[in-house]
Amino acid sequence: MTSEKTPGQPAPSHPLPSSSKLSQLTRRSMLGLSGLALAGATVGAWPRLTGADIPGRGSKALNIAILGTAADAAGRQGLIQAFTAAHPDIPVQLQAIQGADWKDFFSKILTMVAAGTPPDVVYVATEGAQLFADKLAEPLDSYVRRDAAAMSDYFADVHPSLLEAFMYQGSLYQLPLDWNAANMNLNTTTFAQAGLERPKDDWTKDDFTATLRALRKARPADFTPYYWTNRLFGGVVPWLYANDTSFLSETKAPGGDWLWDRFYANDPARSTRGGGYQWLAPNAEDGRVVETFDYLRELVAEGLGVRPESGGGNALVGLFGNNRIGTTPAGGYWAQGLHEAGMTADQFDVQFFPRWRTQRHQFGAAGYAIMRTAKDKDAAWEWVKFCSSREAMQLAIPKPNTTPTRRSMVNESFYAATGPRHWKVFYDTLDRFPTSGPIPAPPQQAAVETALMKNVSTAVSGSSADVRAAMGNLQRDLELALRRNS
Repeated sequence: MTSEKTPGQPAPSHPLPSSSKLSQLTRRSMLGLSGLALAGATVGAWPRLTGADIPGRGSKALNIAILGTAADAAGRQGLIQAFTAAHPDIPVQLQAIQGADWKDFFSKILTMVAAGTPPDVVYVATEGAQLFADKLAEPLDSYVRRDAAAMSDYFADVHPSLLEAFMYQGSLYQLPLDWNAANMNLNTTTFAQAGLERPKDDWTKDDFTATLRALRKARPADFTPYYWTNRLFGGVVPWLYANDTSFLSETKAPGGDWLWDRFYANDPARSTRGGGYQWLAPNAEDGRVVETFDYLRELVAEGLGVRPESGGGNALVGLFGNNRIGTTPAGGYWAQGLHEAGMTADQFDVQFFPRWRTQRHQFGAAGYAIMRTAKDKDAAWEWVKFCSSREAMQLAIPKPNTTPTRRSMVNESFYAATGPRHWKVFYDTLDRFPTSGPIPAPPQQAAVETALMKNVSTAVSGSSADVRAAMGNLQRDLELALRRNS
């Protein structure tokens, strides 16, 4: 996360809508919906929206909400025209809702719900997927079963891990359209200055540390070998996953066989698929969690990594483009972002995240969710189904400001104008590391992320004893967070 991200004319997973330029890279900035109850108990904290805020709300048009500006909505007119040509009986009204990040966007959607003026369809990233599934969205099971023949091309082209990220308690709530993994982006100019080549695919945590030391030796001042941010996507979570742990205990709900047996019977990981991820308990005091935070603390203490703050985006792109950063975790959305920042295809590259106990990767995705309150759910499904088609996705994601979920679209021509040279890493992340998983985002995700961010800086800024104390605080904060809205 994403963010991290969104709608590539739907949206990047981890940038923002396609035309939002470099600001899209803030996609995974904090998602603090912090205890916002569906019933609107805290709605007064947000500017109140009414039906007047939604053009066409009083009409029969299908109202579709995306994160973005009027320019983002205008950029999707080709997609709307193609849908209208296929479904002239279904009028569509696209509503771009401005927000600083996904958190801001979701809070405004919740305000609309509380005000009785919800949209019919919402483009939702991983950060909010379980919030919507738990309280707002309509399951897609019956529609997918009914139109299984028509949907077979989509499922054959999309990795099952991306679908599993949008399963919740045995049901499917979204068809992922774009996604991004936390791969390691490399500034090739700074690597050359340090006499380094691109790391091997199976490089390790120790290899990574040695790389940072070489980068630091070559650039002793005004340079950060490793830049990371205090957020879920690209923060501490990728390192936790690589160390075969997480700050939340991860399990899977039962169910989902209807989807896996019908569309993914030959999936090598079929036996591991379930009815959706569950994050039901805190795990912050686990030994490997403490070990992971202590490793990051050591990088900061040695001057190899920045002390993380929240955010990212424009400043990070500028620093990377000016060769002041050597490495940073980011997804495929950086291909277009760095290109627009003036970097040529040979000035940056990408590699898998380093291996620790595992080489499991973190990813985020996004897709349309049908609201339970939608006035015409059948019409809403036609939109969702159409947007999953190859034609629609090519209209929605014409350039690499995110990674399309359709494998066939992630090809050499897609990255010809931007790079990086090793673009195959993006989809190979799922093919080679099938246990890679989504951002840990339970329905209480806002409060969970707030708890994490609150304790990260403290954990990596002092001694090993400070790490353990911070993890104790995080454990207690998570216990409280997971009780919210449950």
